[in-house]
Amino acid sequence: MGTLWRLAAQSAWNRRFVLSLVALSIALSTIALFGMARVKQDVRETFSESVSGTDLIVGARTGPVQLLLYSVFRIGSATNNIGWSSVQALSRLPAVAWVVPISLGDSHRGFPVVATSSGYFEHFRYGDALPLTLAQGRAFRDAAEADPTQPHTDIFGAVLGAEVAAALGYRLGDALVLSHGDGALAANDHADKPFRVIGILARTGTPVDRSVHITLAGMEAIHLDWVAGAPLPGMAVAADDVGRHDLTPRQVTAALVGLKQRSAVFAVQRKVNAFGAEPLLAVLPGVALDELWDAVALGERGLQLMSGLVALVSLTGLVAVIWAGLNERRRELAILRAVGAGPRHVLALLALEGMAITLIGVAAGTLLSLATVYLAGPWVQAHYGLRLSAAPPRPDEWRLLLVVLGCGWLASLLPGLRAYALSLSDGLSPRT
Repeated sequence: MGTLWRLAAQSAWNRRFVLSLVALSIALSTIALFGMARVKQDVRETFSESVSGTDLIVGARTGPVQLLLYSVFRIGSATNNIGWSSVQALSRLPAVAWVVPISLGDSHRGFPVVATSSGYFEHFRYGDALPLTLAQGRAFRDAAEADPTQPHTDIFGAVLGAEVAAALGYRLGDALVLSHGDGALAANDHADKPFRVIGILARTGTPVDRSVHITLAGMEAIHLDWVAGAPLPGMAVAADDVGRHDLTPRQVTAALVGLKQRSAVFAVQRKVNAFGAEPLLAVLPGVALDELWDAVALGERGLQLMSGLVALVSLTGLVAVIWAGLNERRRELAILRAVGAGPRHVLALLALEGMAITLIGVAAGTLLSLATVYLAGPWVQAHYGLRLSAAPPRPDEWRLLLVVLGCGWLASLLPGLRAYALSLSDGLSPRT
């Protein structure tokens, strides 16, 4: 077997240019297959780790996936809000340990603004139940604890996600102006009530990094002189005067709920869904994520099919190159027969050659995939919030690579069988 390996290596080296192109095509197909599997798994892990300490998400009556997307991942928008009285009623349920309200709708230079309570920094968890930590500064206090004579310290204090601070170059004490809606129009800016950065969160790899966090009172303050998404002419309220107004929120977008005992989750969910004051929906984050994956499964299978077709084309190229070179190698095969090689040795020689090319292509594709993830991973996380893993292949990825290797070996048998037949018919006198 060692002799056959040396012969296969020397024969391949003599045709190294053509075979290197085949190995490159196999490497590219491996990158497509391996990269697709890795990104799919990493996307699911990133989404599942974005909120790990919340038992229920409560919002207006809509679809579970839509509620999850806009409340946790800041994707899309709410169809309706829920009243503040409903949030208070929810917090009074015996099984509920804590409630963190969230109000969305404004933005700052493309980043979403999240108005919430101080409990957000205490109860929100991500990853393996990790708490939010501050890299700089401090978290804001709720309106009841804030000093109304110094509104900028808390009512107009902002805690930035790590990506927001890095992308916009903000430091503690810097001023920022929020915009109503997506901020497409300059007239929608809340320029008369600027916020100041009082804290910057450590990086989490979740949508928290791309969010600007303010108090619920701050959200109410900037909309005191706004109605139906437009400022009221001649009714402007100065920033220093907002403390004289009632800044209790009238409504919020959603609420994150933690329970005293996980076993009560379905009972609380039924109570919320049957709430009489207004139509509410309570969803379990994990169940909503499963529905999301079911919704995108067809697209995933389509991408996997395309990657498989790329691999098939590469293996077809391997067969074509080895097959096309058989006529030129008939004299070589006859010489091997003359020195004692049998037809089975010829078959094994071609099979080993194809296996070696496939192995080189798969190994190169895997290493290139991991190197790309390692180098581009920080950039992807910073710009898209997707944490890519450069870890060694997982069991399912190993199986995928073994399937490619097996298909490459089977593909090399076709020209090997042809060479076997030629060696039997040609003997020591190949036709040229």
